Amino acid sequence: MTRSQPRRARGTVGHAYSALNLRLTLALFGLVSMTVFAVLAFRADVAWLGVACAVLAVVAVVDLVVIQRRRAARRHEEPGTRHSLFE
Repeated sequence: MTRSQPRRARGTVGHAYSALNLRLTLALFGLVSMTVFAVLAFRADVAWLGVACAVLAVVAVVDLVVIQRRRAARRHEEPGTRHSLFE
């Protein structure tokens, strides 16, 4: 089972915990922008740039899967709790 973070643990300056909602937003932005850039690069016949952007889009998809698993674990551990974008 994936845990979001240790129970009752809060992030500190020395040991911060991930802001999952913010990470989700940034990963979505990366996925959309890299997909658009990959399409534009392939249309402009710049294959190496298209491949690089496509690889980064795949990395964003993997990150989205990890984030969603951690968010689901957090929802399971803390039912009924709403988190802001930066929490």
